[in-house]
Amino acid sequence: MTLDPKDPVALTQALIRCESVTPNEGGALTLLENILTPAGFTCHRMTFSEPGTPDVENLYARLGENQPNLCFAGHTDVVPPGNLEAWTVPPFAGEIRDGILYGRGAVDMKGGVACFVAAALRYLPNGGTPQGSISFLITGDEEGPSINGTMKLLDWMRTRGERANACIVGEPSNPEALGDEIKIGRRGSLTAEIVVHGRQGHAAYPQKADNPIPKLVRILDRLTTAKIDDGTQHFEPSNLQVTVLSVPNRASNVIPAEARATLNIRYNDTWRRPAIEEWLREQCKASAATIAADYDIECSGTGDVFLTDPGILVDTLSAAIKAETGRTPALTTGGGTSDARFIKDLCPVVEFGLVNKTIHAVDEHVPIEDLKRLTAIYERFLADYFKSM
Repeated sequence: MTLDPKDPVALTQALIRCESVTPNEGGALTLLENILTPAGFTCHRMTFSEPGTPDVENLYARLGENQPNLCFAGHTDVVPPGNLEAWTVPPFAGEIRDGILYGRGAVDMKGGVACFVAAALRYLPNGGTPQGSISFLITGDEEGPSINGTMKLLDWMRTRGERANACIVGEPSNPEALGDEIKIGRRGSLTAEIVVHGRQGHAAYPQKADNPIPKLVRILDRLTTAKIDDGTQHFEPSNLQVTVLSVPNRASNVIPAEARATLNIRYNDTWRRPAIEEWLREQCKASAATIAADYDIECSGTGDVFLTDPGILVDTLSAAIKAETGRTPALTTGGGTSDARFIKDLCPVVEFGLVNKTIHAVDEHVPIEDLKRLTAIYERFLADYFKSM
């Protein structure tokens, strides 16, 4: 049977059947390229590399040369299915049972990709060539290290002078029902590892050793009890969580030479990355000074906090959601991170996609009616966005 790319259900099924477990392309980008090229899109396939990380294939497709360039962004890589025997249906079969489509990536986020591709193809015959351009930025690295995907694809766009004026990331943004929320921002994420150095010795002779564990605990106690901020209009208070504690010691009668902790800070728009890192370092320094701790701290993390203010992008999308679902979406900033944290440096960006209840779970699934309704929302948004230009 010939695939109808304007049918979001059939297209989601076809994408699910591409076993694109990150970082493997699995045929998913090839499928999209073969759909978009005959529709008039200029497609660019790029493989990016970085020492110590897997090579990743990516796709950028654009129809039109004029501004505004409305971009839809997403990813076709998926997380592993886990225990195959736990699935009701094979995770890469794309089966429909009782109006529900099952499969790895059904929600996160092959369903979203299928909906915005189908919406664009439906819109074009009705409205002709848009006043500006429609583009798709699709990566195969969102579920992986996020090094050889969107970040480098955006760098490639900048070197070509390729601009986008607005972007919708089709991540599953709704907690309960389609139309609940539009993500207009995301908190920043900072990860840090603290290593406290001591002096190894026998537990029976503590005066001959220097135990780093109590010192690390004191530092962590200060960090976890400190108030970072009160939150802002659109963001909840920043929070710090200790995620890993480790001591390279298996002997109960040995005082170890070092103790390590990894922590993560999710910070709001009170801060930018350099400022929150400075806050963390100052807290560690102040605590260490009271206990004579010899320590090192290393910080990492990609992407900073961002907020997209209401305007044409947010208002037009909200109106399309209201028209198709009857719901007025809340404008939120909670949850984890997405590739929107990189795209925000290119243009205003929001996230809106399917319901996220089953992402990464066994029997990940989506009602086929949600796929149809999301496609209708995107199609209405396309028409209204270009009318407003």
